[in-house]
Amino acid sequence: MKNEVAKISRGKFVKWMGVASAFAAIGLRFIPGKKKQADVKKIKFLTQDGQLVEIDEKLLSGIKRNITDQELQSWVKK
Repeated sequence: MKNEVAKISRGKFVKWMGVASAFAAIGLRFIPGKKKQADVKKIKFLTQDGQLVEIDEKLLSGIKRNITDQELQSWVKK
């Protein structure tokens, strides 16, 4: 008796790999994990010494107001 190996045609192999990769991509989409960088909103601020920093929006308090020109001129160190 001969051992017969089932031969899969190239077309069937490519189709099965496509289906398997599609299921893997869909499955990975629904696995909870780390948030993507695009999901976290960052706000840019200028520090007193002139450096630009980015801070997560969730770390800021809810009270927001605009600074006046006079406050800005007295705050910036040259």
